[in-house]
Amino acid sequence: MKNTLINKLLAIFALSFLVFSAFEAEACTNFIVTKGASVDGSTMLTYTADAGGFMEPIYFHAGGKHGENDSIDIYEWDTGWEKYLGKIKQVPETYRVIGNMNEWQLTIGETTFGGREELKDTTGIMDYGSLIYITLQRAKTAREAMKIMTDLVKEYGYRSSGESISLVDPNEAWVLEMIGKGPKEKGAVWVAKRVPDGHVAAHANKARIKYLSDNPEECIYSEDVVTFAEKMGYYDKSKGEPFSFADAYDPMDPTNLFSCEGRVWILYRKSAPSLNLSSDYMRAVKGAEPYPFSIKPDKKLDLKTVANFMRDHFEGTEFDMTKGLAAGPYGCPYRWKPLSFKIDGDTTTYYWERPLSTQQTAFSFISQARAHLPREVGGIFWYGVDDNYSTVYNPIYCSSTKLPECYLNADVANFNLNSAVWIFNLVANIAYQKYSYVIKDIQEKQAELEDKYLTYQPAIEKAALDLLKTDPKLASQYLTEYSISQAENTMVEWTKLWRELVMKYNDGYVNDVNKNKGRSPKGVGYGNEFFKQVIKERPGYHDMKWRNPKKK
Repeated sequence: MKNTLINKLLAIFALSFLVFSAFEAEACTNFIVTKGASVDGSTMLTYTADAGGFMEPIYFHAGGKHGENDSIDIYEWDTGWEKYLGKIKQVPETYRVIGNMNEWQLTIGETTFGGREELKDTTGIMDYGSLIYITLQRAKTAREAMKIMTDLVKEYGYRSSGESISLVDPNEAWVLEMIGKGPKEKGAVWVAKRVPDGHVAAHANKARIKYLSDNPEECIYSEDVVTFAEKMGYYDKSKGEPFSFADAYDPMDPTNLFSCEGRVWILYRKSAPSLNLSSDYMRAVKGAEPYPFSIKPDKKLDLKTVANFMRDHFEGTEFDMTKGLAAGPYGCPYRWKPLSFKIDGDTTTYYWERPLSTQQTAFSFISQARAHLPREVGGIFWYGVDDNYSTVYNPIYCSSTKLPECYLNADVANFNLNSAVWIFNLVANIAYQKYSYVIKDIQEKQAELEDKYLTYQPAIEKAALDLLKTDPKLASQYLTEYSISQAENTMVEWTKLWRELVMKYNDGYVNDVNKNKGRSPKGVGYGNEFFKQVIKERPGYHDMKWRNPKKK
């Protein structure tokens, strides 16, 4: 009974994002590393799922055989699975799925670009969440996944707004961008572009595929992608300009450039400093050069470097969010929602920066797929909960048959000290109070754990490969137990860290509880720049001196 209930909860909750506003919903980021751009020949995909109030169990589908007449019920995950949308046909066999990676090392991620509002079809059955996870159950490769996805929306209709979807297998990486045709036409228009081997690519809620190619090894698209745009008035061929999917279906505006292309800019800046890419485009400077669909990094990337890329608040740039008045006295890089604001008497709408690392991230991952290893060992789903800046990425091998309980206990309405999302939120929320101090403690423990898991990896995989030769089932069990044990270890260490931070930073002090029994806490003040702002705000107020009586 317990397992049945857990499976039902996983099926229901794993896809659901609580959407509080269009801007909140469009808040994810993907970074793709092709095998030729990685140190060890693996393809990698990073994904951050950003949505306030979103705490859900990691997705799991066991896979299995199905009957000829079996079907799947589809519910509208957008509204918490309250609305039944219809049935789709089941396939004879489905594959095991852990999070966004399946047993064939195929990984799928997404970012919502929205696009033209009139093209959303509320009569369709397939929303993009269902589309992704059902495809993971059915596809072995990125190309196969593209066909399944586009066939599904053609047959059952596409319910969501515009999506950029990353499809990564051990050998290839593609980006598929699709948008519906509105309530009067079934299906979607779409284009898919392969990320060249040796390149990296990023997308963050803005359509990024522009021009089409007739080479199917580089680009595939729906037959009506251009003619539909012409019919709708999004593209005028008579002007002599080449057709651009992004420009036709997701026109630029200053807001989406600043909030979306800013994330692309910082990832490309980190990957290839030699390109010296200007920030002008993301700052909506007219005539600025758009960022490429993909770039070749200056040097090949390893998993640790990729993880560090995703941990960013524009540090070291002119947009550094740890600097300035908004960061407060302790350099906190977080800006509490909403990201847009107005001032009384001013008609201008202002915006905070939107970094790669945000406090409302529900979960993030780095998938690692390796063609040179058997798939049971080659696929690792490095999974972390809460803000990717302060999370710990734990290895879960794609051949695992069970998942850590700490990732299954995830509910925003039920506080639980056995839940990874709550423990990581507790630690992160302490950091927000005295950020420049607390984040160093977090990073020290984070590096200790992640470095240990990376150090273990070769030995663990060697043992698994040896087992695989004689007993594949035992090899899978071994990797399952290892994946669970490391998640449990992280939970123990992070709970301990939380307790230590509560004591160390109690009442605004910085306290060494091992010194003088904790009775000598240190007051660290606010810092020179903050003091300047305080004095500027109320000149002559804070200086204590004899004052002359006020004249009557």
